[in-house]
Amino acid sequence: MTAYVIATSCTKFGKHPGSSFKDLTRDAYLAVLKDAGLPDGGAIENAWFSNCGMGTFGQRNIRGQVCFTPLVREGLFPERVAMTNVEGGCASASMALHGAWKDILSGTADLSLAIGVEKTFVQNDPDKTREVFEGGIDQFDVDEWKAYYKAAGEVAGKPFDPNGGGGTVFMDTYAMQAAFHMAKYGTTRRQLATAASQSHHHGSLNPLAQYQFDVSVDQALEDRVVSDPLTRSMCAPIGDGAAAALVCSERFLAGLPPEIRERAVAIRAATMTGGKYRRLDEPSLSRVAAERAYRMAGLTPDAVDVTEVHDATSFSIIFQSEMMGFCPDGKGGDFVASGATALGGSKPVNLSGGLVSKGHPVGATGLSMIHELATQLRGEAGARQAEGARIALAENGGGTIGFDEAVCAVTILEKVH
Repeated sequence: MTAYVIATSCTKFGKHPGSSFKDLTRDAYLAVLKDAGLPDGGAIENAWFSNCGMGTFGQRNIRGQVCFTPLVREGLFPERVAMTNVEGGCASASMALHGAWKDILSGTADLSLAIGVEKTFVQNDPDKTREVFEGGIDQFDVDEWKAYYKAAGEVAGKPFDPNGGGGTVFMDTYAMQAAFHMAKYGTTRRQLATAASQSHHHGSLNPLAQYQFDVSVDQALEDRVVSDPLTRSMCAPIGDGAAAALVCSERFLAGLPPEIRERAVAIRAATMTGGKYRRLDEPSLSRVAAERAYRMAGLTPDAVDVTEVHDATSFSIIFQSEMMGFCPDGKGGDFVASGATALGGSKPVNLSGGLVSKGHPVGATGLSMIHELATQLRGEAGARQAEGARIALAENGGGTIGFDEAVCAVTILEKVH
């Protein structure tokens, strides 16, 4: 049995203080219905709602049900449909997609909705923004991860000082990994800046991106330091947004108009893994997720034509190129510098602009990746189109346990027609 993505949507990411959670939900939901050619959601049998930070704004439970109440009242979303709220840090939206995929494979639904909604920008109240992100790391045993990072900082040659800069603990963890990679493999600051510059160029071609301007390699190098060696241009911004996907069965697909069937994208694999306190020189949970996905799909890394990876910082493009099997360990910097990951390269990565340019409203990020990859596979990406793309991969991590994410999802999509 195969599950198909028949429609996707994504709002423009950015700082939207005038848009509520319900507003963003409505925008993404109505857009995904339009993409599917459906007048309403009457055929939807199940739904998965992704969000991380709504509790900070007072809605700690039944988040999806609350955001969809007006849509039910207006007859745009069916009554009595079960909605499951999911949260897995920055990988929450991939969890929602995973749930919808399982609905189809299990036969419990022929059409399932996955939707992710997030607001991380709070005008004139940075403490609320900080609270949203602090939920992504252990708040019960803080001393445990502080001691872990302190010891790792000595190994990486970058002392852990959570009070020493303008960034966050999360940026510090990426910075320590980058410093270790530089020391062990000879990865350079310029390669980090090259990864950032490529992403910003891709984002300049994406009308939905939060940042739509080019950043040169030198500009990325010279930008304000967030956590050395990472500069502002190499780090994802704060922003709001929503994204969605409709997943259906072969039976449902067969009943759709030809113009919708022709745009369908098959889910070849969907895997998730859990994080742990690993050594700096130990492969990430994303490698395990990728290997499982390749086995499930019966593919190798060579088959992947276009990729979206979770670049909360641009170091992740270097690192995840290795973890996804696109190049040997330690060669990610050279791989990026060769142009392989750029538009027109042999293995283009983050043609959406990635998190550093497209933006990172955490509960929506995973589905925004699916939206970009579906757009690429359909040949609808315009100036940032990867020519001839048939196989696409998304890697999405969320939360932090040591140098792992708490969860990582890898999804492989295939063009059907």
